[in-house]
Order: sequence, then C-alpha cells, then structure tokens
Amino acid sequence: MGKSVILVDKSDNQIGIMEKIEAHEKGLLHRAFSVFIFNQHNQMMIHQRALNKYHSPGLWTNACCSHQQPGESNEQAAHRRLLEEMGFDCELVKQFEFTYRAEFSNGLIEHEYDHVFIGHYSNHPQPNVLEVNDWKWVDISYLEVDTLENPEKYTPWFLMSWEKVVKSRLEKRA
Repeated sequence: MGKSVILVDKSDNQIGIMEKIEAHEKGLLHRAFSVFIFNQHNQMMIHQRALNKYHSPGLWTNACCSHQQPGESNEQAAHRRLLEEMGFDCELVKQFEFTYRAEFSNGLIEHEYDHVFIGHYSNHPQPNVLEVNDWKWVDISYLEVDTLENPEKYTPWFLMSWEKVVKSRLEKRA
C-alpha cells in the first residue's frame, strides 16, 4: 500500500485505512491536520504549495498540513510533517477541529476531519522544495484583504480556517 489515510466517521472515530489517492477519488472522510505558525511580530507563515502537487499546486496555504499515519497521534503527525515540509519544529498547541469537503478540477475530493494546531517560530524555515514552492510571513490585515480579493490564490481549507485560527488565538490570550 502507498501512502494511506485514516478513514473516520463524523465524530472522528477510526473506521478504516485506505490508500490516500483512492480516498481522495471517492471523497471519503479521513483524518488530517493543519499547522499554523506565527512569529514574534504576530505575522502568520504561509507557503505556496509545490507546483507538482497532486491537487492545489501553486496555491498559498498555512505552514503545513497533511494526514496522520496509522498508529500516529495527531500531535506526532503535526510535528513530523512540520519538520518534513518546512524544515523546523516547535511547540504546537491544538486549537480546534473542523470538517470540510472541497472538490478539485482534477476530480479529486478532499473530505477531511481536520485537527488544527498553532505554534510560534521566528526564524527562517528550510522548506522541502518537493513540497514548497515559496513561503512568507504575512500580516493578518494583509490576509483579511487578499483572501477576499483573491480567494483563488489560496487552498480551500486555508480559506475555511485561518480566521478561526486568529480568533482562537485572540480568545486564548484574553
């Protein structure tokens, strides 16, 4: 079996394991995670997906996202993938989870139960060029405007979650 995903029910209970592409072809609900990173200037790290990605190539998104592997906790997976994709690791705190479904022009469907983590890091990452085409630190005010004016530049899961991430961060600070 190639890369696999953990199939889940609407309550995130594991109901099976399936090859990743097959799950995306069938649009089956599976477990995923997203990591959002902020620096000391309250800027968010975003990256442009590599141009060879199987869906959403060249779109901007959060610091990293992927799928847990069988036997791996949500937090273990988030740390593993942050290191693999962006070349660094940092403390991560789970903020919330949500379910989304997005269909892509190539026929694939992301239907994910997404666990969202936030971390803080203020240095330059060492992105994996097989995963990341570009990256940058951006102000929240920039995202507020750009995601409304240019939503086609961003991944669907990023558009659905980034404002909730910012709100969650502010609530935790209060």
